[in-house]
Amino acid sequence: MRRALNVDVAMYARAFGMLARHPSILVMPLLAAVIELLMDQISPFFTDAVGGMGSFLFTIVVQLAYGFCFGVAVIGASNVWRGRHASFDEAWEEGRHKAGGILIATVGFYFLIYAAGYIASFVGSPILQIVLQLVVAFFLIYTIPAAAIGGMPGNLAIGASFRAVREGYLGAAILAIVFVLLWILLPEYAGRLATPLGVIGYQLTVAVVKAVALGYLAFPFAKQYDDVAFRGYW
Repeated sequence: MRRALNVDVAMYARAFGMLARHPSILVMPLLAAVIELLMDQISPFFTDAVGGMGSFLFTIVVQLAYGFCFGVAVIGASNVWRGRHASFDEAWEEGRHKAGGILIATVGFYFLIYAAGYIASFVGSPILQIVLQLVVAFFLIYTIPAAAIGGMPGNLAIGASFRAVREGYLGAAILAIVFVLLWILLPEYAGRLATPLGVIGYQLTVAVVKAVALGYLAFPFAKQYDDVAFRGYW
């Protein structure tokens, strides 16, 4: 029996305290942010001379870094929710063994969103393109947790995400809204405030905000996926 309206909204408040008590969750998101900063610094040396060609390769590296690091953070957050010994070493070891699935899931996530936008572009409507990409991203929202927590191979993680969303539309919608607010809008707003600090200050501010946001998001993502995937809903 589905319980699509049964959403633990309180977990979003509890996640703040959990992150404060388990700061090791931030290690991998911070690593991903450092990798992004490094790519931002070195990519111009390889792409400026050819008019920016090849810059997408550095973007892929950054996306894979964030995907894998978020997967490890979600594993750690899941251990916290389940009352396990939530050490960084334990989360890292589990994430390392599931690295292939997490990375393939990350590739599948971005590829399907890109494919949705590409298909919609034939219609010639930018609005339709954005809407279709958002719809696909919504149904893929649990892809990385499915690979990280559930141990699903990358291709099966996509299907697991679709099923999890179908079993709890409201919970997935709230999670998606929080994700957009913290992962997309908050760093952009923080970057605007940090503009007077110069290029380096701007980049460092955005990197720190993104890392903290990702570390926080690991908790609701882990709890929400656990709720719909491991309690007999499907």
